[in-house]
Amino acid sequence: MSAPLARALAERNYDRPTPVQLAVLTDEAADRDLLVSAQTGSGKTLAYGLAMAKDLLGDAERFERAGAPLALIVAPTRELALQVHRELAWLYEHASGRVVSCVGGMDPRREQRELAAGAHIVVGTPGRLCDHLRRGRLDISELKVVVLDEADEMLNLGFREDMEFILKTTPDTRRTLMFSATFPRGIVALAKQYQQRAFRIEVAGDEGGHADIEYRAIRIAPGDAEHAVVNVLRFYEAPSALVFCSTRDGVRHLQAALLERGFSVVALSGELTQNERTTALQSLRDGRSRVCVATDVAARGIDLPSLDLVIHADLPNDAEVMQHRSGRTGRAGRKGTSVMLVPPVRRRRAEMLLNVSGIDAVWGTAPQPDEIRKLDHERMKDVLFTEETTADDLALAQALLAERSAEEIAASLARLYRARLPSPEDIMDPGERAGRPREDRGRNDTRAPRDDVRASRGDDRPERARAKSGKSSKHGMADGSVWFRANIGRKKNAEARWLLPMICRRGGIDKNDIGAIKIMDTTTEFEISERVVESFAAKIKRPDKEDNIRIESMADAPQRQASSEERSHAPRRESSDSDHRERRDDRPREPGGFKPQGKPHGKTHGKSHEKPYGERTPKFDDAPSFAKKKKHKNKPGYAEPSVTSWSEKGAPGKKPKTKKKYRA
Repeated sequence: MSAPLARALAERNYDRPTPVQLAVLTDEAADRDLLVSAQTGSGKTLAYGLAMAKDLLGDAERFERAGAPLALIVAPTRELALQVHRELAWLYEHASGRVVSCVGGMDPRREQRELAAGAHIVVGTPGRLCDHLRRGRLDISELKVVVLDEADEMLNLGFREDMEFILKTTPDTRRTLMFSATFPRGIVALAKQYQQRAFRIEVAGDEGGHADIEYRAIRIAPGDAEHAVVNVLRFYEAPSALVFCSTRDGVRHLQAALLERGFSVVALSGELTQNERTTALQSLRDGRSRVCVATDVAARGIDLPSLDLVIHADLPNDAEVMQHRSGRTGRAGRKGTSVMLVPPVRRRRAEMLLNVSGIDAVWGTAPQPDEIRKLDHERMKDVLFTEETTADDLALAQALLAERSAEEIAASLARLYRARLPSPEDIMDPGERAGRPREDRGRNDTRAPRDDVRASRGDDRPERARAKSGKSSKHGMADGSVWFRANIGRKKNAEARWLLPMICRRGGIDKNDIGAIKIMDTTTEFEISERVVESFAAKIKRPDKEDNIRIESMADAPQRQASSEERSHAPRRESSDSDHRERRDDRPREPGGFKPQGKPHGKTHGKSHEKPYGERTPKFDDAPSFAKKKKHKNKPGYAEPSVTSWSEKGAPGKKPKTKKKYRA
């Protein structure tokens, strides 16, 4: 590393590189195109800033006079592009590097003047960069490095054509660095087309994604989301907090509600101008505002050093969005908290998001007013007695003591302190649902775990016991195997023909490394060869954007409640490709004797009759042919349609081919 860059890092107290920064600086990655996968908050900006330093500076310690840019950085949003601009500006400050930004919403004429004055690095959004390229304002003849930051997000936002135009226009001798949170098919295809001998780097999610984030899921009543946000903000009292809503209307409504309660809050949404968004972010960095209410698109790329709390007022659409939201906190070694507000109707979706992401969240209720007031008392002592007392303060204190008692003065001081704090809200606990997973049970749940389910049923199932211990079954692979479980089964149309390639793609293995596959109602269990199990287990921890299927080792998986097959009182059946039905008995079926089942004996009182396991209600196609003949005539109240009444009364029936004329 050159001396100017080392000096800049030392001034910012960067003494320990992150895993992704170490990976891009290895000898294998030097002078090669890079395809890097790392989660948000893992230090990607500094990673490619350091990786391209040798291409830009060579052996020199300072840049020559700025002219045509040497590096081009493409980012999906304005906020992220401006953040990258700030990071690279201080990184190359001592090397006399000039960084220019070109983003939508800003004055293009000013950007044109800055480009004409010369730049070493240009950072911009795809649309604005393409506009400058088409108009001849951006000279790329000297370009040495092109960086695509968050390339997967640019594909999601519809910038594929702009990205391809930029890559086609830039010189073929350039070095291409592509950074993405995941590797969807579009990114892999783009890399194959526009990169040469690309060195692929994958940083595990638990090393850079959410290792420093504490996840909490709070049960709320359907109409208590706004009150829950108030109490969570008051409970944590973070220097900066980010609240996510799914719509612009939700952002406006929640911002107005928090302002009314006395919070210093700003909003970020797509309807704001660039100047308004810049002003809002600057007020958060200055400390004039402590809460930001934003949508997903507007908040992409936000990097606030003091952001310690993220609240999901509305649940995210998928696991990747949830990790991106939560990744705004817990950055650069700081600890952070991510809180999800979950009404009862969204409980299953929240569990699915956490399960797919591999996150163990702590479930509980919203903070209550008594808890918040108790914390206020402790914080008041820290706030009031931290600064040194001056002579003027002592003189005022002595004057007050001469007129009032110490208790009266202390009570007035506490009243003034509480007056500036928003009042907490009374929130109702909707309660736990029945049959929730065991990991969701809180401290107050004293129910004993059902460890003896199989014993009480008289079904020891030794093969599953060996699978849960991580050992191969007696029918396992020759070199030993470990069993894994996927959270998808027959109820969601799971089939081996598409599960097999999915497992190979997710784990980076060959089909020969996969043994038996057992598909059940809600889960699928499969064997993986021991020689590849270590790399397979590391790769499946990363969330996959294409299928959102959670895969985990059965040796490490927590014990869960019995599945639908285990709860059934019928004998368990093994799934196979040829037999998907099981008969209740071995009695021979008489030919032609398969009649449709009628209603069960006795009154059902409006409840559906529950058939025993393995039985099915036959369709008319299975019944004898006479069951189909004129079956509609057997319905009560049926009357044969009349041809003559069709034209007179409009009764149902077939229109005659020849219309008859009627006279009055």
